[in-house]
Amino acid sequence: MTKADAALKELNARIVACERCPNLRAYGAEVARVRRRAYMDCTYWGRPVPSFGDPRARVVVLGLAPGAHGSHRTGRMFTGDGSGDFLFPVLHEAGFASQAKAVSRDDGMTLKDLWITAVARCAPPANKPTPEELRNCAPWLDEEMSLLTEARVVVCLGRIAFDGLLAHARRKLQLAPRPALAFAHGAEFALPSGLVALASYHPSLQNTNTGKLTRTMFLEIFERARKLAGLASTELAGESK
Repeated sequence: MTKADAALKELNARIVACERCPNLRAYGAEVARVRRRAYMDCTYWGRPVPSFGDPRARVVVLGLAPGAHGSHRTGRMFTGDGSGDFLFPVLHEAGFASQAKAVSRDDGMTLKDLWITAVARCAPPANKPTPEELRNCAPWLDEEMSLLTEARVVVCLGRIAFDGLLAHARRKLQLAPRPALAFAHGAEFALPSGLVALASYHPSLQNTNTGKLTRTMFLEIFERARKLAGLASTELAGESK
């Protein structure tokens, strides 16, 4: 384990123990206690959810927040809900994930050249963290990005994640306060730090069930991320597995 690997592991441990938002912690504990009928036999993770992936990743996926009965239940980002069921098959096809299905943090999933994180680490009511909660979580992202020294591209899933990355860049004095950059699916912006922000609609059921975000559209995002990050094409990535 390298020094950077150890630092990311230690950071994740502090994220899991975070108590900065008492209302979110109380909400998360109640969700884990009551549970959903379909998961009555499950033991919920019920804590802030850590990031995971390849510490030497060139591509970072930045999501919104854990789903109350998804990653808040399983303890791993985008695992156990409809968003993850849409995301991981695409990551697998794009050469980033070892398997197409994610069901638990112990299912053997590994990521290559990819790191998954979020702007909020606790499940918020109605999937909508407040501005104060996002500010409380912001230092985690700042510290995390400083440790992901190989990162070249950040795929922002949804407007809130996109705004969260821009806020991070402004906090680190890597981006002027104005003009504001507009979110749009497929939009990409080179930040002064060298990172490229690549925007995508979030793979929520609201977007995927209505066709606002299709599998083809989503795969194109990750194929573009590979190219921007200087990684081998999807076909070559598959041959090297």
